[in-house]
Amino acid sequence: MSLEWTGGQPYSARFGDVYFSRDSGLEETRHVFLRGNRLAERFASLRAGENFCIGETGFGTGLSFLCVWQLFEQSAPPGASLDFFSVEKFPLHDDELRAALALWPEFGAQAEVLLARWCRRVPGWNRWSFAGGRIRLTLALDDVAETLPQLPAGSVDAWFLDGFAPAKNPEMWGGEVPANIARASRDGATLATYTSAGWVRRGLGQAGFVVERVPGFGRKREMMTGLKLTPSSLTGEGEYFGVSHPLSPSPSPASGEGSIPRTTLVIGGGIAGCAAAYALAQRGIRVTLIERAPQLASAASGNPRGILHARFGAGDNPLHRFVLAAYGYALQWLDEVSPVDGAMRAECGLLQLACKPVEKKRIAHLAEKEWPTHLLQFVDAVQAGHLAGVEMQYGGLWFPSGGWVVPPALCAALVRDTRISQRLGHEVAALEQNSTGWRASGLDAQGEAWSQEAEVALVCCAHEAKKLAPFAHFPLIPVRGQITVLPETGASKALQTVVCGDGYCAPSVHGAHVIGATHAFEDESTEVRAADHAENLTSLAEYAPSLRQALGARDEAQLNGRASIRCSAPGSMPLIGKVQQGLYCSLAHGTRGLLTAGIAGEVLAAQVCGQLPPLPASILAVLDPLPRVRHQG
Repeated sequence: MSLEWTGGQPYSARFGDVYFSRDSGLEETRHVFLRGNRLAERFASLRAGENFCIGETGFGTGLSFLCVWQLFEQSAPPGASLDFFSVEKFPLHDDELRAALALWPEFGAQAEVLLARWCRRVPGWNRWSFAGGRIRLTLALDDVAETLPQLPAGSVDAWFLDGFAPAKNPEMWGGEVPANIARASRDGATLATYTSAGWVRRGLGQAGFVVERVPGFGRKREMMTGLKLTPSSLTGEGEYFGVSHPLSPSPSPASGEGSIPRTTLVIGGGIAGCAAAYALAQRGIRVTLIERAPQLASAASGNPRGILHARFGAGDNPLHRFVLAAYGYALQWLDEVSPVDGAMRAECGLLQLACKPVEKKRIAHLAEKEWPTHLLQFVDAVQAGHLAGVEMQYGGLWFPSGGWVVPPALCAALVRDTRISQRLGHEVAALEQNSTGWRASGLDAQGEAWSQEAEVALVCCAHEAKKLAPFAHFPLIPVRGQITVLPETGASKALQTVVCGDGYCAPSVHGAHVIGATHAFEDESTEVRAADHAENLTSLAEYAPSLRQALGARDEAQLNGRASIRCSAPGSMPLIGKVQQGLYCSLAHGTRGLLTAGIAGEVLAAQVCGQLPPLPASILAVLDPLPRVRHQG
């Protein structure tokens, strides 16, 4: 979106319209959307554990979101949470959004947080958290007609219809948009919009809303509010939850009422389990994290460094869209829990090199689309060499926000919350459903029997899950991987960024590079093998020959490294979702665990709590473990 300015106000040349009233965009937003939906009263009526969901068509400058954020913190009680869903086909550039938000200095602190998230955005769905996790923004950078059908039915409590004037942007207001808004609305959901156009009113009415014109803001005489009425909404003749005026919604109930459990078990102390525990604790849930090893991150999550590597596909398919969303979420999630400090995490950038014909073809297809420069850039071999600090023979993709993370340190940071208790050295031998939820039991490190009960259980222990009865038939495949830890040389320490081909090489830290990683299916040995070191070095010589030369001759038998067992499943997608009542899983992340575990935890927490998911229905359907288990069976 190319933003222009007229009279000191932002203006869209694309739609020939202003973003908000010239009288006062802030007061217009409060009048139309906040008071038009009676949000102050409805927020105040929430109880601890309850969630309220707002939907918006047209994110624009984010002013509506900032107003809602402020009002929610002022009005809602502790323990209540807010989901704000918005769709925007033409997002502003970073500097455009900063200039627009500068118009409202009272939102200075909130605007800076939003701007920090904004520079992490990816095409498609983005999920960002604010206010210590109490407020979640799900921003779909896509077409409204394609996005709204992806929302869960009956999930939204109030709507902001805000997509430039209907006459200038009819696609935002017509077609199937009203019907999809109604489908995504719960009984008794409200809407408000600055427009009073008759054809918009008729379309909303046909979709199931009772709509009326009410006084508008400033020089605009009228606006519209609406209410989704169904027979179940009526408590008496002409009354809506006891309120006689049909467009005066009762402050409650809100979506997700009574659905949040108090206690959960998370089985598995690697990155998947710790991410799930973190997401649950953010919602105020007590978590018992159970790990068979004496410390967290003992298996595949125990490598000294992991690479934040997002390989986007050339086609528009669920895997491509999932990896995009996971990468965007991982960046903001790491910002929350793992500072860029050069010890736990480095945002040194990452190069994906077009070192094979298939990679050249994939990258050429990606180049046909327009990408935000903060996300990825296309570079030739000379540019790649300048970025890397070492000569490169191939160009490819440059990810400025890529880099490396120390997975054990990340796991420790994720579970620091006081609502998370740890049972280390406790192997789960049985997981059984009972009258109150789920019971895990087994032996501890001293051979003593133990058991733990909770309302909900999440299984995140990779291929070890197959030892538990509910997962015995899951298609979980162990995959051995070995990394090589190589001392730096005078020439190799010039490497400034992560370099990837079939494997990867990370810059030197404390005098050593991490190079990886091998793949061996159905091999569960964790012995370190000289042959695997040789394989890693041979691969490096293929995608970065100058770097391999800079590392010098090596005796593979004398090298250090680490082998661990990852978990995979047919279809390249992890298994994330509900298995049966009160039982969920986050499994089979394969080589993408650092990338996908965060959003997997958020998916599960939203499902457990009956809240808005961070991903569209089409992706959730592919992640759903049960259809894939039945297919394999």
